[in-house]
Amino acid sequence: MGKAKSPRRVGDNEALAVGTSIRGSAQKLNLVAQQIRGKKVEEALNILTFSKKAMAKDATKVLASAIANAENNHNLDVDALVVAEASVGKAITMKRFHTRGRGKSTRILKPFSKLRIVVREEEEA
Repeated sequence: MGKAKSPRRVGDNEALAVGTSIRGSAQKLNLVAQQIRGKKVEEALNILTFSKKAMAKDATKVLASAIANAENNHNLDVDALVVAEASVGKAITMKRFHTRGRGKSTRILKPFSKLRIVVREEEEA
């Protein structure tokens, strides 16, 4: 009996990886994601490796996971992979308080982000 298998969320020539709780704001992570959208995977890894942005390290891990998923789970050719999609969203926000003068306090927000990377196998022209 059991439950029916859920359909794949991406195409047959695509692989997916998601980083669910990356420490930092979605706005900063999106600046890094913009740099790799539409690029070949090898070029995207080079961009992230030599980027000065701190969020690039977490984006590199998610991209490497997407490449590994494509190779191991879906039998796709790694040399023909392209970053088809790199979408960023807000996750949780930790709330903390910082004490200030005269018995007051200020709220500190520590945001987390989500990064979803889809790699697609492109046919060589």
